[in-house]
Amino acid sequence: MTQIDFYFHVENKLQTACALSAKACARGMRVLAFCADADASQRFSRVLWTAQAVSFIPHCTPGDPLAAVTPVIVDHDGADPLHDEVLINLRAEWPPFFSRFQRLIEIVSLDEEDRSQARARFKFYRDRGYAIQSHDLSKSPQ
Repeated sequence: MTQIDFYFHVENKLQTACALSAKACARGMRVLAFCADADASQRFSRVLWTAQAVSFIPHCTPGDPLAAVTPVIVDHDGADPLHDEVLINLRAEWPPFFSRFQRLIEIVSLDEEDRSQARARFKFYRDRGYAIQSHDLSKSPQ
């Protein structure tokens, strides 16, 4: 069953998604960052490019020739996920294919609308029997 983690009280969702992607890559895991649309995918890709001055988080789109060997895939379509390891959901709604992944990460900002949407996703997963781990990032440096 998919392990689900909610990270809440997040000041910057994209920076947090970038940090979690880097952490997963450092552990040898592959990540699919599921964005809302093409513009959101480009914004997240820019964050990945500029996140750390001394390191690089390899990433590409699913259609890239190197996608099969790239640790982070930035996608907004979700038509055919290339792996089943870590899914970072950056959308307002739950990803319809989340259950095929070993781990799902949900990131919740301080914005009230985002928090409301996250509560609906949390309830959706909980009502289907998924155990959910919560991580309060207001209690730790990001």
